[in-house]
Amino acid sequence: MNRREILRRTVAASLLATPAAGLLAGCATSGGGDKKDTDTYKGTKSEQNPLGVKEDAPLDVVIFNGGFGEEYAKAHEAMYKEKYPKAEIKHAATQEIGKALQPRFVDGSPPDVVNNSGKDQIDFNGLVSQNAIADLSELLDAPSLDIPGKKVRDTLLPGTVEVGSYDGKFLVLNYTYTAYGIWYSTKLFADRGWQYGKTWDDHIALCKQIKAAGIAPWTYPGVHPRYMSWPVISTAIKFGGPSVAVAIDNLEPNAWKSDAMKAAADAWYQIVKDKYILDGSAGLDHIQSQTAWSQGKAAFVSCGSWLENEQAKVTPAGFNMTVVPTPSLGAGDKLPFEAIRGTAGEPFIVPAKAKNVAGGLEYMRVMLSKKGAQDFTKKVSSLPVVAGATEGVELPFGLTTVSKALDASGSNGFNWVYNNFYRKLERELVDAACGEFFGGRISPAEFLDQCQKGADQIAQDSSIKKYKRAA
Repeated sequence: MNRREILRRTVAASLLATPAAGLLAGCATSGGGDKKDTDTYKGTKSEQNPLGVKEDAPLDVVIFNGGFGEEYAKAHEAMYKEKYPKAEIKHAATQEIGKALQPRFVDGSPPDVVNNSGKDQIDFNGLVSQNAIADLSELLDAPSLDIPGKKVRDTLLPGTVEVGSYDGKFLVLNYTYTAYGIWYSTKLFADRGWQYGKTWDDHIALCKQIKAAGIAPWTYPGVHPRYMSWPVISTAIKFGGPSVAVAIDNLEPNAWKSDAMKAAADAWYQIVKDKYILDGSAGLDHIQSQTAWSQGKAAFVSCGSWLENEQAKVTPAGFNMTVVPTPSLGAGDKLPFEAIRGTAGEPFIVPAKAKNVAGGLEYMRVMLSKKGAQDFTKKVSSLPVVAGATEGVELPFGLTTVSKALDASGSNGFNWVYNNFYRKLERELVDAACGEFFGGRISPAEFLDQCQKGADQIAQDSSIKKYKRAA
């Protein structure tokens, strides 16, 4: 390791120790406006090259090596290489995005494409407030690579642009379309004669029956307890309506203490109070808890639709995992039982100071082609944000249930974005509150109080840029 590399890592380590919003403080991340033309690769725009890619310019891609792995990215890179054979593509995959890339953002040499995901994700609030991400609007207005007569924006599923926009600018391409819900094994339920309960009372009755059979009704990743915040908030939104999410996203006073959130927290406390959680769950990470579930030690787990691919190596044959919405609290719910949280996820960015911004945008155009999207679906058993990507593709059992759940949810689907706006709020403050709550150490009221204090802390921190979500 040379002296320059040591200095880079030392500076990055000190930045990583600072608050999330200041991760990039002190860096020259002015959005690229101060870069000289000689610092970047630029080609000539044409009908065949609408983004002005320099054909022999190298492309640097860094992928988060998580539940989706990296093979899908290599396939997209091969498609890019096929179009630009003179381009040298550098591929890297890591589970520690922040640790790997902080030094490169610090010294102004970030990659051209970053899959900024995982627990070590670089905080988006910091990236956006420092103008460190390139505007992707030009990509949206470019023609689709292989869907004739359509711009890229016309091929995307609803909500894709909105969830990746900050102050009206489309900065983040969330590539997967994810359903978040409750998962169970169809085989286990069929063998035991159990039926998923659509109301909360029915769910609790089923939990009692499952426990009596010697199986824990629930497990969760106690190392990442925010996974359980998802069904709690979903229950509240279905009870009180989408305005519950908007209030939380906009850091409104007492948003976490609304009547809907109180009703949801009280309901989920039954899972804790009646000991319907697998012993030892508090010490498990997401893979360990999901593996225990796959082994039949627990009946339910909360997760997104990447679960099937993430557990592919350990899921028994015929397990047939199924996703379902959270149960309804009662007849007074404002959204029907079928309503499920669906959103674009798995974020990709083109850094503003990347040398090959045009190449980064073109790489995303490859990802958003029908061919690129279908290949992704085949490889990782997940839905991309490209409409029609599953046409002619045989889906695995779990992903088929995801598709059906999203279809059934239709216009009643919902989402929240506070986790995108303020990563620290979800990953640290709400996460900690969930750990205490589902660990049985605090009451529902104390849980909501801790979440609200966390939101107030973010709201009062002048160093953190604030965003407004429209009602």
